[in-house]
Amino acid sequence: MKKALKKSLEKNRKEKFTIDAPRIAKSWTNRVLFFTPTRGYMRAEWIQARYGQIIPTNWSMVEMQQYISPYLPIEYQLADAQNLMARQVIEGDYEWIIYLEDDNIIPPDTIKRFNEYMLDGKVPVVSGIYFTKSIPPEPILYRGRGNGYFKDWKFGDLVWVDGIPFGCRLEHAGLIKAAWKESPEYMVGPLVTRRVFVQPQRVVFNQEKNGFESTGGTTDLEWCRRIMEDGLFAKAGFPDYKDLKYPFLVDTNIFVKHIDDRGRQYPLEVPKQYIKEDGGNKK
Repeated sequence: MKKALKKSLEKNRKEKFTIDAPRIAKSWTNRVLFFTPTRGYMRAEWIQARYGQIIPTNWSMVEMQQYISPYLPIEYQLADAQNLMARQVIEGDYEWIIYLEDDNIIPPDTIKRFNEYMLDGKVPVVSGIYFTKSIPPEPILYRGRGNGYFKDWKFGDLVWVDGIPFGCRLEHAGLIKAAWKESPEYMVGPLVTRRVFVQPQRVVFNQEKNGFESTGGTTDLEWCRRIMEDGLFAKAGFPDYKDLKYPFLVDTNIFVKHIDDRGRQYPLEVPKQYIKEDGGNKK
């Protein structure tokens, strides 16, 4: 009796491990990489918003957090962290990326709304809307450079622009894959990646003024520029976007709060000029 029971248990154990053990099927899809570059801390409000999301059914997502600091050489600059993310996109063959910075508080239906764009597959880049950490606040979306923010919109609108941030952004991974092929290799610590993202810094000597001039910028607007000027839309399979003046979509139904280290969420008060007359902020 004991021998029969032992034999039965042994058979059951083998079947469990060979049949029921979790495994990645060959047909598994690396659908979306959720990327957060962080300085090493997040407020509780961020944690609650991020992990309190409504998750769609049959959802496939991998989360990546890359720690950054402008002061510690053992950590990563923002562009370096983003280029390590690009490396992960290539190695994992992901279809989409969701960028979420560590000071942006997203509404609970953010992933659900992004999922609808992913299922539709027609818009390669979508951003939520949020404001600067300032009084008065300014919305972070742009048409042109050096001419201030774009203000002709209301909450609930779908707005097309040529400049958006990385704070809360869905992007088709084909853009990174296309840029990867044309980007030079370099080292981030012990890892080899490619310089897909760049923190623009330029110093030139102006002969007419007999002096040096310097310019700088952010990785988000520089990436927007590269997508448009290097023809990455067409190379990523979105040829209809290659000649658009304003190819990036801002869905203002995704209203993101911008939080500082003291817990203040901006805008402290929503500017009335962006609220529709019926008082509705969302569709």
